[in-house]
Amino acid sequence: MNTKESSTGGVFSALTPDAILNLAEKELGIYLSNLCRPLNSYINRVYELEDEDGNGIIIKFFRPGRWSKEALLEEHQFLHQLAKDEIPVITPLPLQKGGTLGCYENIFFTLFPKKGGRYVDELNDGQWIELGRLLGRTHVVGAAGSFAHRPTIRPDQSTQAHLRYILESGLLTEELAADYEAVVQRFIREASPLFEDTDMIRIHGDCHSGNLIYRPGESFYLIDLDDIATGPPVQDFWMLLPGTLDSAFVEIDLFLEGYETFRSFDNRSLALMEPLRAMRFVHYTAWCAYQVKEDGHSVVVPDFGSAAYWQQEIADLEDQLERMQEPVNIPGNSW
Repeated sequence: MNTKESSTGGVFSALTPDAILNLAEKELGIYLSNLCRPLNSYINRVYELEDEDGNGIIIKFFRPGRWSKEALLEEHQFLHQLAKDEIPVITPLPLQKGGTLGCYENIFFTLFPKKGGRYVDELNDGQWIELGRLLGRTHVVGAAGSFAHRPTIRPDQSTQAHLRYILESGLLTEELAADYEAVVQRFIREASPLFEDTDMIRIHGDCHSGNLIYRPGESFYLIDLDDIATGPPVQDFWMLLPGTLDSAFVEIDLFLEGYETFRSFDNRSLALMEPLRAMRFVHYTAWCAYQVKEDGHSVVVPDFGSAAYWQQEIADLEDQLERMQEPVNIPGNSW
């Protein structure tokens, strides 16, 4: 077992409550209460703080090596571009020394105002339309620029990189490594051509219900833009759907009604939903492998790394390959 991250925090061991509070006070130029509450975060370290007036502040420390300084700054730049167009996101707080990205003990960090809200698991018709408008506006901004330091969501790029990390992690059982690599490589070969003529823009990249908060009387807020990437617009809403393409026609129609108020949508890209789902499988496996390599254990999947785990992943990917062969039929379209 990897013990890189000890019980004292490993690379984050310098982040004691006193150190965090002193750092935040220095960077913001204000006094804080003694609140320093750790929040759930698997890869990074996130804490809730509070100023003397009771206003909540979130400080987020990024695990070294995950993102470069340039990639983190691109997230901040994108957030400010979205906010400038009045798209509901939470922008980082300015620091005393200038900018919004700080560094403490070789760990990059950012401070945000705390924004309360609730998660919505089941959307009503009006909320699907509202969410479509929100992402349509977001993609208008996304299409107006480009990333230089963020990944591109394509099988021959992001999935290939995830596979490489998994193979190099040493976590694949020897007897199943060849089978797992073979099924992922087959997926990459078959899925890559589907992305050739697809619109690729700056997107949220990880837009699921857990990364949206709803504030009654206001709007949905897009949160946690850690995984912004260049990719197809459909990536930002397929994970919100209640099921597969053929079981979500109503929700898709409502979403696109709102989306196309601001930006046209290429219906052909709906055919990417099942390939994107398969890519998500590999992405999640790589994410779990990162957990093990960095922390010495996985707190997400109890049987991660076992023969049974890899056998199930192989079976799921084979099932996705079969789904990709099925015709994609959308009412009103003949393709």
